[in-house]
Amino acid sequence: MTGPVLLGVALVATVAVALLMRWKNGRFSAAVADEDDDTVERLTAEQIGAPLGERATLVQFSSAFCSPCRATRVVLADVAASAPGVVTVDIDAESHLQLVRDLSVMRTPTVLVLDAEGAVTTRASGLPRREQVLAALDRATAERQ
Repeated sequence: MTGPVLLGVALVATVAVALLMRWKNGRFSAAVADEDDDTVERLTAEQIGAPLGERATLVQFSSAFCSPCRATRVVLADVAASAPGVVTVDIDAESHLQLVRDLSVMRTPTVLVLDAEGAVTTRASGLPRREQVLAALDRATAERQ
């Protein structure tokens, strides 16, 4: 009798974790301040290997064998093309391990939205939808005004 109960509990737990992961996938969360001095994370053009956008920069951490990374790249390019002053930067996570560690990037794709000064305003892990990227971009540019 214990076997079927344990199997049922394991099945319910697995389904709950899968649903939570699916719900969280691609959603943007607010940037976390640095624990030591309550400042937000900032990235420079040198760190990301490209100039920052006039209004905002969409930074994607990707890897070679990540299929959601390709779809994310398309979504970000589409958003940047429709938003003046916004640029996208794709960073190969495997080639920039120190930056990945510094920013606590745990999976690919991870998208960071930077304001015009390079401050990380929000981040998402997984494939975000176009609407989610636009909303995150609006929040990042609204904070400057």
